[in-house]
Parts: sequence; structure tokens; C-alpha cells
Amino acid sequence: MAKRQRKNNSGRGSTLIVAVVLTFIILGTVVYSVARQISSQMTQSAIDNLSESLGLLQGTIQAIMHKEAEFQKLIAQELSLLEDPEAFVLSYNTNKTMIKMSIIPAGETKGISSTGEVFSAEALDFSSGKKIDDLPLSGSYLNDMGTWAYTIACPVTQNGEQIATLYIEYIYDTLDEALPPKFYNNNATLYVMDARSQRFVLKPKGIGERVAGHINLQDFYNANRILEPDIQATVSESIQEGKHVMFYHHVRDKESLIYMWAVNDGALYLIGYVPIHSIQQEGKAVNQNIIFVVAVMLAAFLICCILFFLNQRLKNSIQREQEKERELHNQQLTEALQAAQIASNSKTMFLSNMSHDIRTPMNAILGFTTLLAKDADNPVKVREYTKKITASGQHLLGLINDVLDVSKIESGKAVLTLGEFTLDSMISSIDAIIRPMAKGKNQKFDVTVSHINHERLIGDETRMNQILINLLSNSVKYTPEGGHIWLRIIGLDQRSSQFEHFKIEVEDNGYGMTPEYLPVIFDAFTRAENSTTNKVQGTGLGMAITKNIVELMGGTIHVTSEVNKGTLFTVELELRIPDHTADGQFWQEKGITRILAVDDESYILDNIRMLMRDTGVITDTCTNGEEALGQIRQARKKGYTYDVILMDWNMPGMDGIETARQIRAEVADGVSILFLTACDWDEIKEKAESIGVDGFLAKPFFVSALKEKLVELHSGGSSAKSPAENIPNTVLEGRHFLVAEDNEINSEILLELFDMEGASCTVAENGRLAVEAFSASSPGTFDAILMDVQMPIMNGYDATREIRALSREDAASIPVIAMTANAFAEDVKDALDAGMNDHIAKPIDIEIIKRILSKYL
Repeated sequence: MAKRQRKNNSGRGSTLIVAVVLTFIILGTVVYSVARQISSQMTQSAIDNLSESLGLLQGTIQAIMHKEAEFQKLIAQELSLLEDPEAFVLSYNTNKTMIKMSIIPAGETKGISSTGEVFSAEALDFSSGKKIDDLPLSGSYLNDMGTWAYTIACPVTQNGEQIATLYIEYIYDTLDEALPPKFYNNNATLYVMDARSQRFVLKPKGIGERVAGHINLQDFYNANRILEPDIQATVSESIQEGKHVMFYHHVRDKESLIYMWAVNDGALYLIGYVPIHSIQQEGKAVNQNIIFVVAVMLAAFLICCILFFLNQRLKNSIQREQEKERELHNQQLTEALQAAQIASNSKTMFLSNMSHDIRTPMNAILGFTTLLAKDADNPVKVREYTKKITASGQHLLGLINDVLDVSKIESGKAVLTLGEFTLDSMISSIDAIIRPMAKGKNQKFDVTVSHINHERLIGDETRMNQILINLLSNSVKYTPEGGHIWLRIIGLDQRSSQFEHFKIEVEDNGYGMTPEYLPVIFDAFTRAENSTTNKVQGTGLGMAITKNIVELMGGTIHVTSEVNKGTLFTVELELRIPDHTADGQFWQEKGITRILAVDDESYILDNIRMLMRDTGVITDTCTNGEEALGQIRQARKKGYTYDVILMDWNMPGMDGIETARQIRAEVADGVSILFLTACDWDEIKEKAESIGVDGFLAKPFFVSALKEKLVELHSGGSSAKSPAENIPNTVLEGRHFLVAEDNEINSEILLELFDMEGASCTVAENGRLAVEAFSASSPGTFDAILMDVQMPIMNGYDATREIRALSREDAASIPVIAMTANAFAEDVKDALDAGMNDHIAKPIDIEIIKRILSKYL
């Protein structure tokens, strides 16, 4: 009976299930059909509303432009009645809508602007044939303020004859104020595009939120994954014909309606998209109400059915959840195990590398310390041992700095210290470090600079040096003796007039890298290990640090390599150009108006002309010695001379030596002849000076280097000394310093170093004692205060603030120098903010202390 009962119950349950399923299928079909019909109708209605909204926007923009055209016609009529239209233009005050008013008399190509500048319409593009109220409309362009603008041309007629053309420049930003503050509840995006160039000229502030602004139509395609050729072709054809375009497409995983609405016969386009769910909100609301009513009607019936199966389904659900949890737990355990194994392997590899690399210099330090104690009475060996201990200590400090640097960068705490610098100074400092390294391995090191528009830039010169030194020192390390290393700085097309766009190439013909290592070269703690390179020491952080710095500057870095053929690193950057104008006063003071450059490499001559173009100096060029002589003689016949002659000394045909000898015979003694060459000046100096060559400039050419050389020549040949050479050896002699240092060993070392320089110190073990020692001293007792930062009781920052707050006269003027192991850029800033004058990073270097203190003593 029980078995039969269970069978009957099962049969009734199955029948009930079938009935419920059929009921819900029928009801669902009806509800779905009604909902779809309503949604379709609502969507079409919303599209119609969108079209009306776009039409209103179109009308608003066209009305504004028509008003501008009508106003311009009125001004043209007024100009036709004036005897001096140009004076009216010069005196006219433009506004935030009309940026610039210009007029060109009939029959002439240039006129005058309201800004007082000479105006020419050659840069304006009216070829599209677009008009506003029969007035020609130019293509969109970036004006002098960096804002997208357009110009309308209007004839000025008098007695039926055109006497001039009036040009007025308008900016697109003024359209923003006329557009509505919201568009589809800020769910829609909107851009204004110039149809001819397909550049986005306006992004209204109050309409929609965008992840990022788009530059042009292709960028809009790429950003929103509209990559179908047929769609792009249809859109392009419609834009050419000035037609409206609407189509559906997925944008950021949402089905959206993309619209491109023609304005002013297709001169401009309103471009954007609105998610379908925003369009269908009204239809969804109706469908939700229908579903709610149906749900209420079936609620009782559905609850009864659910209760009947609830117990069984609950058990099944619990069982399935438990199985899923077990599967998820097992998967998480497997992933955690794999991550732990990878982390353990990376940790083991890094610790193994660091153990080897740290123990090597430590072994040298401890070994030579033992030898130093043994041979303490032998001054020659003592100097030799201390020199090697210092070198090993510097190497160990470099390893530690690498680890600290990458930790700082990856934690997001690294900052750039922006300042103005020249490519010449940067390349000179890099060359001074890398060239001796390359010479030590008999390697050839070439540096070239081409197509650079501005040599003075704004950026973090220290970080730039770090990038180049990391890349170039790696090339030296991983290139065998007799190899070749190239550093190339190549100017690229500027994306903005305010930024210099360039790339840096570091190439070598060394060992190269395997394809397996290339994908992980920029990962931290990785090194390429093979039979030819496994003796190269390091943390494996150089490339990781380089990549992070490049990305911190907003640039990119790429590498290509082939085993036994070499490696090429490419860094692409954009750095800001300083706002100041070129210094023409220097050339006027030196009486330099014209120079001649001679080189058989055309790109070098192009680079010289490009860099000299803003100096006001006329720059002539030629490619060989014979041509140079002919040009000098021709110049003399025309009544002018060259003030400076730059020439390569290694040229085909007549070489630089012979060319210089003959040129010196042709020109006056006051003309400066300089060799511009990549060769070592010492190799040719004696021969060059014997024929009247005045000096030498190292390639690549820079204006700043030429100015420095001319200053040297005009001052009698004495070049300025470096800051280090200007520091006298007795800068510390007889001085007395207050030192705040809590480490006894550091204090002892500092006392000995100062004693060697003839100076004395008073040591305070913490900041509080330093404040008390200074307060108790009479004015002039201490020449300066060297302040540690991390100390017990009171740190160096608080101690400095208390000293500066004292009422005595010298409290505000006494030099306070931070001397600490906190060596990052923000640590320097914190020291200066606390009232300190300067910052010295530990470990202590007496030469650095002398150089810093010499600025204040």
C-alpha cells in the first residue's frame, strides 16, 4: 500500500508539475508578446524623441552660427562706410565669442588683425564649400590659445564692388553655454565633430559622463569597439553626403544607440550614444506593472505549488550548494597552493641572487678590513685597501638603493621632481659615465640627435638620467669587447605645440636575449641567466625600475632582441616645452648674425637649422669642403661674412683639416672656426690649433653647447670650472658645527672626518639636546647644524622647527642641513618644509658635505 501510495503521489505530483509548467508557458508567452510589443512601441517613441532632441540641438547650434554670420554682415556694412576700415578693426574689442577680427584688402594676401598682428588667410581651409548664410565657413582648427575654432569670411563691398574681406574667428566653447545641461538624464554622451577633419572640437561639460574624452572619429570607434569595416564605410559615406546616421552597437558591454547628426549641411556633426536601457525605461516601467499584476494573480497558486515541493527542493538545493562550496574551496586551495609555490620560488630565486650579490661586496669589505688591520703601518696598502672597501661599499649601496627604489615606485609613493633642463647637459652627463665604461671594453659608443625642435625641456632630469644609465649600462654589460652601442634621440611629430614628442633608442650588437625572457624582462627580480652572462651581478630590478619610471612620466618602453645579434630598447616620451621665448640678446651681444655649418651628414645639418631657427641667427649649410669655400667667397662678394663656422673634420674629399686651413686663409681673424665632431678632441687638437681652429664641439649639436663655447672663446679661452673645482680644500677649516646624531658610530666617523678637515663638532644625541645646546650657545658659536631626522625623544623635523622659532637673531639664518638615511624626494621636501636649508643622504661622503656647506659658509 505504501508503495502504491508513493506511486500515486508521484503520479499526482507529476501531473501537477505538468499543469503548472503549461500554465506558466501560456502565461509567459502572452506576457512576453504584450511586453515586447509595448517595448517596441516605446523604443520607437523614444527614438523619435531622441531625433527631436538632436534636431533641437542642431537648430540651436545653427541659430548661433547664423546669428554670428548676420552680425558679421552688419560689421562688414559698417566697414564699407569707413574711410579707414583697418583702424576700426584694430580698435574693436573682441569678446568671448569673437576671438579675433581680421581684414584683408581686395587684391592683397595679407591684412591686419584686432590683435595688431599681420593676418594671412593661407592657413584657413575653405575648400569644403560649406557656408553660413552664403558666407564661407572654414574648417575647424586649433587657434593660438589651443582652443578649437572656426572662421567665417565676409566680403566688404562698397558701391557694388568688393573692397576687402572680413574674417572673424569664433570658438566652439561658446556653444557649450547654449546646449542643455542634461541629455537623457546624463546617460547619453555628446561630442561636436568637424566633418572634414573628423576631429572632435567640443565636449559639452554638462552632457553625460565619459570615461575619457575622444580626439577624433577613429578614436571614438576604437574606444567603443566599433571596428566593423562596413559600418565605418557607411558612416563615412553618410558624412560625406551630410546625412544623419543612427545604428545599434555594443558599447562597454551595453547595447546602445549610436547617433551622428548633421549640422549646417554636414559641416559639423553631433556624435554620441545612449544606452538602450535608457531609451526603454518607459516601456520597462509598463512591462513591470503588467508582470506585477500577473504575479499577484498567480501568487496564491504559485505558493501552494512551491510548498508542495519546497522540502525536496530545499534538500536538493542544500546538497548542490555544499557541492559547489566544496568545489570552490578545492579550487581556491589549488590556486592558493600554486600562488604560494610561485611566490616561494620567486622569493627563493630573489634571495639566492641577493645573497650572492650582497655577500660578494660584503666579503670584499670584511676581507680588506682584516688586511687593513694587518697592514696598518703600510700607507700604500692602507690606501689601496680603503679604495677597494669604498668601491665595494658603493656597489653594496647601489644594490640596496635598487631594492628601495622599486619598493617606492611599486607602492605608488614615487614622485617626479620637475625642472627645466637641456638635452645637452643630460647627454653630457650620460656620456661622461658610459663612455669610460665602453672604452674599458674597447666598445664603440655613438650618440646621435635628430629632428628635435627644442633642446630645453621641463622634466625630471635625474629620472631621465636613471633611465638612460640603466639601459646603457646594461648594453655595456651584455655586449662583448669590441662591440658597438648606439644612443639615438629622435624627434617625432608633435601632438601639441606645448610638448616635445621624441623617442630614445638604445641599441647594441651584444649577446641578445632569448624569446622566453623577453616577456618577463620588465618584471622585478628577474635576470637573464645563460652561460655567457651569468657572471653579471645585480638585483634584477634595473629594467623594472626603468619601466616604472617611464610609465610615471606618461611614456612607453618596448624591447626587441635576438640571441647573438643584439638588443634594441625604445622609449617614447612627451616633455613640456618651457614657456619663455628664445634668447636673441646673447647673439646680438656677441655680434653673431650668420653662421655656416659644414657636414656630409644631411640629418646633422637639418638638426642644426632646426635648433637655431628661433635664435635670429641666419644658418647656412653645405655638405663638403669645396662647397663651403665657394659659399664663403660668394658671401664676400655679396657683402656679408660668416661670424662662426662649424665643420666636421672627417669628410669625404677635402677633409676638415684641409678645409679649415683654406677657410682660415679666406676669413678674418675674428671669425670663430669650430670642429663639430664625435672624435676625441685630444687626437686632433695639436694639428687643428696649428691651422687656426679655435675649438671643438662634441656631437650631437646643441645651441647651449655652442653658446658655452662662444662664451669661453670671448672670455679669453678660460672655461668655467665645475662647482666641485670651485670648492676650496679649506672650506671646513676652523669651523665649528652642531651635530644631532643618535648613532655613536656615525658620530665617531663624522668627528674624525671633520677633524681631518680642521673642523670641530659638538654632538647632541637627540633633537631635544640639539635645541638646548643651540639655545645655550652664544651667537656665532656654531657655523651650521647637521641634523639627523630619526632620533629618540625629538626628531630632526621638530627640532629644526623649535630652533627656527627661537627669539635670537641667528635662529632664522643659521644653516640647518638634514643628514639622514631618508633619501627619497618626499624626504627632501619634508626637510625643506620643516625649515632646513638642504639635504644630505647617508652614507656620509665628506666631499658632498663640503660641496653643500660651501653654499652657506
